[in-house]
Amino acid sequence: MKREPHLSNAALMARRTAAVARGVGQAHDIFVSRAANAELWDVEGRRYIDFAGGIAVLNTGHCHPEISAAVKAQVDLYSHTCFQVVAYEPYVELAERLNALAPGNFAKKSIFLSTGAEAVENAVKIARAHTRRPGVIAFNGGYHGRTMMTLGLTGKVAPYKVGFGPFPGEVFHALYPNALHGVSVDDALHSVELLFKNDIEPERVAAFILEPVQGEGGFYVAPNDFIEGLRALADRHGILIIADEVQTGAGRTGTWFASEQWPSAPDLITTAKSMAGGFPISGVVGRAEVMDAPAPGGLGGTYAGSPIGCAAALAVLKVFDDEQLLARSRAMGEQLMAGLRRIAAEVPAIGDVRGLGAMVAIELFEEGDTARPDAALTRRVVAEAARRGLILLSCGTYGNVIRVLVPLTASDLLVDEGLALLADSFAALTERPTGPF
Repeated sequence: MKREPHLSNAALMARRTAAVARGVGQAHDIFVSRAANAELWDVEGRRYIDFAGGIAVLNTGHCHPEISAAVKAQVDLYSHTCFQVVAYEPYVELAERLNALAPGNFAKKSIFLSTGAEAVENAVKIARAHTRRPGVIAFNGGYHGRTMMTLGLTGKVAPYKVGFGPFPGEVFHALYPNALHGVSVDDALHSVELLFKNDIEPERVAAFILEPVQGEGGFYVAPNDFIEGLRALADRHGILIIADEVQTGAGRTGTWFASEQWPSAPDLITTAKSMAGGFPISGVVGRAEVMDAPAPGGLGGTYAGSPIGCAAALAVLKVFDDEQLLARSRAMGEQLMAGLRRIAAEVPAIGDVRGLGAMVAIELFEEGDTARPDAALTRRVVAEAARRGLILLSCGTYGNVIRVLVPLTASDLLVDEGLALLADSFAALTERPTGPF
């Protein structure tokens, strides 16, 4: 393919605006030219530190040589057969590995698909097939995808659900615990009980679905006592628990699955994003008897469990073992939390610093008042950081959270450099000094 040399970001944005549907958003007016580990360079040659990681897709960094080599080797063998037509060993090996990694002292099985939304859709199908019930209870602030079923599950309207309804029926939303915004664990559990009284009887509910750490919703961590209460309700009424680990999985929180840190294992887990280091694949893993509920032909897809994605995912697992990236995730999380707290000590607008492992965020409020989320300042900080060479993403129901998803392979020096750029961005916008890094 021939490309024009020396294109500018502005020129490419003009072409993009003319050619690409406006519904496809873009956080930064930047076009990448090349990337390596936790850095990327735009088409104008400018370097950026990547604290977004392709929205939690690059835990092993851009273009990791082991993963690239595995993909190139697989392409030379075969690129596609459709697993449901002619099978291949990498799919089976990856299922064996994922079954062994998933929490829970019970037999497990897996399936593979292409996207996180597909994984969630299939988890719901599996739960309904096993329980022979239609209802699903999700939680406010949760994000589960952009397909119609997953939009129905998603508990955040703008920008994802605007103009796309009606959504599938038999989906209900309960409160997600959020102490910062006045929702206690008891409040959240009580809201589930209210659904049972007012909207759907528990005997018709197939599953609860939740993220162990809400991603788009603002990086709020599900408290263990909430999980215990939810498990008690699930066991009492024969309801399954689905952990949506599309963003938290693949080591981001310090364990391969965040739900390993729960007091009890979920029945089903969805996974995608960093699972294959940037190559499209997703999966559902869970109790063997639950996973086997759909009849043959009920699960799958043309590109589901691509051999290239399977090869990449197996290479990611090897990199995690060889480079001890789970321990690195925990250490990086401590470094990020400490650095962000130093910034917060100098910036009253930062009302909270939180995270699990290396899945870390700050939440901004007007003058630190948690009743006044500051989305405007959040946008300005993200833009200023990009101007200085740091790629960040915002999130949250109110658009006032800045999240950090830097590759786990980034060096301490690079992480500190990124934190310093963030500190400088706040200083430039708030005219307050920030501490050294």
